[in-house]
Amino acid sequence: MIVQLALAGRLVGLLLLGLSAIMALVAGYSGVAWLAGGVAEERAAFWSLLGGVGVGAAAGLLLVLFGLRSRARFGQREAMLLVALGWVLGAGVCAAPYRIWAAIRPDVLAASHDFDSSVNCYFEAMSGLTTTGATIVQHLDTLPRSLLLWRATTHWLGGLGIVVLFVAVLPMLGVGGRKLFRIEAPGPNPEGVRPRIRDTARVLWLIYMGLTVAEIIALRLCGMGWFDSVCHTFATLATGGFSTMDNSVAGFASSAIHIVIIFFMFLAGVNFSLYFSLLQGRWGAILKNAELRAYALIMLGGVVLVSASVVGGAMGRIEVDPSAQPVHLALRDAVFQVVSVQTTTGFCTADFDQWGPVAKATLLALMFVGGCAGSTGGGIKVIRIVIVAKVLLAEIERAFRPAVVRTIRIGSVPLDADQKIGTLSYVIGIIALFGLGTVTLLILERGQKLDITTAATAVAATLQNIGPGLARVGATQNYAWFSDPAKVLLCALMALGRLEVFAIVVLFSPRFWRSE
Repeated sequence: MIVQLALAGRLVGLLLLGLSAIMALVAGYSGVAWLAGGVAEERAAFWSLLGGVGVGAAAGLLLVLFGLRSRARFGQREAMLLVALGWVLGAGVCAAPYRIWAAIRPDVLAASHDFDSSVNCYFEAMSGLTTTGATIVQHLDTLPRSLLLWRATTHWLGGLGIVVLFVAVLPMLGVGGRKLFRIEAPGPNPEGVRPRIRDTARVLWLIYMGLTVAEIIALRLCGMGWFDSVCHTFATLATGGFSTMDNSVAGFASSAIHIVIIFFMFLAGVNFSLYFSLLQGRWGAILKNAELRAYALIMLGGVVLVSASVVGGAMGRIEVDPSAQPVHLALRDAVFQVVSVQTTTGFCTADFDQWGPVAKATLLALMFVGGCAGSTGGGIKVIRIVIVAKVLLAEIERAFRPAVVRTIRIGSVPLDADQKIGTLSYVIGIIALFGLGTVTLLILERGQKLDITTAATAVAATLQNIGPGLARVGATQNYAWFSDPAKVLLCALMALGRLEVFAIVVLFSPRFWRSE
């Protein structure tokens, strides 16, 4: 076990060093804003980010030295260890600037800040890195711009995954890189676009960066400032949801901005390997993709149901109060929230907790669907929903036609028994975690008289990496009021959801450590 830990520790150390280097770039932005721009509030932010760089560099160097002489073979265990430790320790490094800033900020006589708690800082960092978007910050205007940029950057890094980036830039992993990519990349059986897994990771990141540049420019052209364009692009393409405004995207009263974000949220929920097919001109592969069709159809169904509920309510309010929200804006909000929730982005343009039961029930169902495999979205993933539906239909047919043997296919590809069992196991695991997490949260927060809607949707929103839920964790609420034990539980759920459960749960199995 020590040998495996040493090898994984060395690689995690390199990962932390990489995170520290990126943090140093944000510190550079802060330093320029402070020294050249005369922005006094960036002084404490600069030193806090620099302190975070020191924490990450020190931890990374110690881990590299710990595993320097390890000669273990990079196998499945080492890959799982690297992924799990990378996210857990990476969140700790990402949290360091928040905690340091809270300790040295100049307004020492002011009331305590949300970041005065180490648990709160870790929650915010884990939420950023897992692209959940749940926040404990009650007033974003209390944070300097460079810390808001760092929050958004943690989203962007977690989008396709810091470990996938790690595979892209570290050729030393060799065969181990494939194991690592398959564990970390979101969705079942991520489809490679190049013969070598390192080349696949690089291509995916180049596509990711290309979309990032495109959205930044599009938002700027729609009137959003450069800073907000960068932060919201990072959050959109990572399907994260951290905003620079307390009321999220609703703070930008521009339909053009909302439409651009809707478009890029949709793109972020698509399997990124399809973009490679698009660049190669292979339109047939895109049009025939069964998961993409199902993704679009499920989203369209959600839009129809939510729009009917929301627009109907808006029309009723206009009859009573002519100054109520116009129908076309209600329709825009309905479309925005459906795309935001299904892609697990979590941006908000309306308080959907005030909508009718049909709209809320539809959004709750979409929380569990998520984006496509190989996208930055969370959730169960559309391909798994399709597989489960086809397996259930096949079993129903077997009940009245037992002699019929029908091969289940996704597109033209037949599913084998392992794929079906793996998919059903994952879905059952998510349902079990959802139930167990809800009960545990109710127990932990029994002094808060926590209602079942808040508990269930808080667990769903963190486990599926969405962010906002309903009731006390709704679109206009946050997670600051939870107790520290509850926040630790929700952090664990974020990591489990982002790494798709088994990559972490398996580490607690004694058989995993005894196997060869």
